[in-house]
Amino acid sequence: MKDLSLHGNRRQFLTGTSALALGAAVAGQVPAVHAGEDNTIRLALIGCGGRGAGAVGDALSTRDMGPIKLWAMADIDQERMEACYKALREKFGDDIDVSPERRFTGFDGYKKAIDLLRPGDIAMCTTRAYIRPLHVEYAVSRGINVFMEKPFAPDPVGLRRLLKAGEEAEKKGVKIAAGLQCRHSPARAALIEKINSGELGELICVRANRLGGRSWLGNVGPKANSFLEQLKFGRIHLFWVGSGHFADYLIHQIDECCWLMGSWPVSCHGMGGREVGSTDRGQNLDIYSLEYTFADGRKAFCGFRRALNAHNEFATFVHCSKKAGQFSGDVHAATVHIFKDQRIDKNNIEWSPTPDQYSPWVYEWRDFITSIRTDRPHNECKRAVYSDFATLMGRAAAHYNRIVTWDEVFNSQFQFCNNLDQLNYDSPPPVTADENGYFPAPVAGQWTEL
Repeated sequence: MKDLSLHGNRRQFLTGTSALALGAAVAGQVPAVHAGEDNTIRLALIGCGGRGAGAVGDALSTRDMGPIKLWAMADIDQERMEACYKALREKFGDDIDVSPERRFTGFDGYKKAIDLLRPGDIAMCTTRAYIRPLHVEYAVSRGINVFMEKPFAPDPVGLRRLLKAGEEAEKKGVKIAAGLQCRHSPARAALIEKINSGELGELICVRANRLGGRSWLGNVGPKANSFLEQLKFGRIHLFWVGSGHFADYLIHQIDECCWLMGSWPVSCHGMGGREVGSTDRGQNLDIYSLEYTFADGRKAFCGFRRALNAHNEFATFVHCSKKAGQFSGDVHAATVHIFKDQRIDKNNIEWSPTPDQYSPWVYEWRDFITSIRTDRPHNECKRAVYSDFATLMGRAAAHYNRIVTWDEVFNSQFQFCNNLDQLNYDSPPPVTADENGYFPAPVAGQWTEL
């Protein structure tokens, strides 16, 4: 099982977070989450991969705010779930209180795990994106709070289903946190305040890139056309499983662009292609170049690229009429600056905020737990889904090599997998590889995802 370090290259494993000031005011003086009971927030982990394990660590970093423990687990892979349980138990001891009868397998295991929770508890929906809407929908129907990882669904139909679940949560007072953790960064918020005050001049455009190394799918042999095996190897390689490499990774910075602009894009002009000599058997392109246009005509330029021996960059920049700023960098750390003019250079920095003391994942969970323990509104579903719509608009624009509009993606009836509610261990895979193990990849004029 990969990434059972609990964060791997995605997260810094949590240590020493009990001194975090955010939310400390609620510790020991909050209304009971469960009336007449011990005020323990119980977690059910739905999806026991690396991201799920990492999210458990983030959740348990809030222990100074009140008792919290992992209470139930569910996964379709028994071996992966047991490995995850063992790693978490070794790290967190008795805070991992999941007896064997509260560990569930099967495609209905998520229901059994959620059914063990009470109002005030949290269903952690951290599986591959393909099934996220069903899990969130069920938790909301049971009145259970939700943490959901990104991406949120691989296609427009799934996102609209999730949007409806978020609307139902709003009616019920169910709280939803979404895994776009950078929205909780105080340093980033400080720069937005500076921009809104006019200190940098008028915001003209945003640039966001995630440029990294090659990540191709090799020949997986007979596993290629196995439904269950596709769920294992397909997270970033098959669109139906997890939205693809571009969407899985760049959604964070597309979300940052929308946050900075204070609105959602009306269209996206995209271009995409593969490296010369590619032997990638997955569905992704290697290069995605996007020009988002907002209603007032301003632009956000986003790039995603994977290639050997090339310039790497993971950063978001703003360009205003007077000065430029940096909004993100160093993976998801808050690398935030204002520059003296338009030159992006460490020797040209004019202002930097007080650095974020903790990772954005910790801030995200502190905010969420504070909302639960003080019963304040907390529903990030619509914002998260809209960021994913913007991401799918960019993905389609690059695959189609044309302009795609917001209305086109928002109203699309396209769905990669049409039988989500009936999936089982014997289901046929929604996509198949050819005799050489190559899956269908986007070709403009021949490809459909809207």
